[in-house]
Amino acid sequence: MKSGKAKIVVAVLLLALGGAVAYALTSKPAAPPVTVTALNGQTINLSQTQGKVVLVNFWATSCPGCVEEMPLLIQTYERYKGKGVRLVAVAMDYDKPAYVANFVTRYQLPFTVAIDTSGAAAKAFGNVQLTPTSFIINRKGKVVAQKIGNWTPAELDRALDQALAS
Repeated sequence: MKSGKAKIVVAVLLLALGGAVAYALTSKPAAPPVTVTALNGQTINLSQTQGKVVLVNFWATSCPGCVEEMPLLIQTYERYKGKGVRLVAVAMDYDKPAYVANFVTRYQLPFTVAIDTSGAAAKAFGNVQLTPTSFIINRKGKVVAQKIGNWTPAELDRALDQALAS
């Protein structure tokens, strides 16, 4: 009898653990409540997306992959801005503000650019250290995609389309 009860207890615990794992894998975390200041002085709370899909891209002017990815981000922003997508490029705390401002001017970045001067935004998003690292936040304020490294055009379109649909 005791071994039968033990088996039942173990089975119940395994089912509960399986349910918790399934929930963790399917539930989307809320975007962290972090505020950044754009180069134009605008304050942006990245967890309050106001019904928009937000692509948050952590980058650096000294990152070859980031520089390479910028034309794709520009093209994607131009295609998706009318669909309710906002792009916020967050320069890492080690990037010099003058370098970021020059980069924005040189490449004519049409989207919002901020500098994470304290490193708080990178920490809030899971201690981002590698660039580029991107997060997509859906209209409900949930992080629905994360990418370390460069997006391919197809990957980025697919991720944004899924976020717009959720």
